Amino acid sequence: MAYIIDTPVIGGQPIATTSTTALHPVGTIVKAKDPICGEGEFVYLLGLAATVVGTVVIYDQLINTTKLAVANDRGPVAVAMSANIATQYGWYQISGAAYPVVAGAVAVNKPAYVTATAGAIDDAVVATDKIDGFVFKTLAGGAGQGTAVAQISRPSLNNNG
Repeated sequence: MAYIIDTPVIGGQPIATTSTTALHPVGTIVKAKDPICGEGEFVYLLGLAATVVGTVVIYDQLINTTKLAVANDRGPVAVAMSANIATQYGWYQISGAAYPVVAGAVAVNKPAYVTATAGAIDDAVVATDKIDGFVFKTLAGGAGQGTAVAQISRPSLNNNG
């Protein structure tokens, strides 16, 4: 994915890279385009340990925290665009065609749910762990098979089924 930022921003940290210093205010949102994936929106956040490309996170802009999404979490959801580990800064996708890490096989047009595997999602129905605004658009293999394509639109965990 070679996203190019549309929105003019000073510093211009590329979407798929990390930085040891904040090059943008945390919470900055930009639009960017990729020749294959099309347009998406991205939020600039502080990283955390164990982040890989596609990790699904919950974030809080008020207190500047990001955590790996797991069952029973609540709040806005984003997908890591780089291996943005602790004390680093990078972009996380909040709309468009995303490539989240999956914990198991997923089917087309199924909603996403967080799992007990931190930072990974799947389509197995778990009451109260559905991610609103997150739908799988391609199949993915079984556990450990990596990523699937999902269409996301400012996803959030809201304690719904």
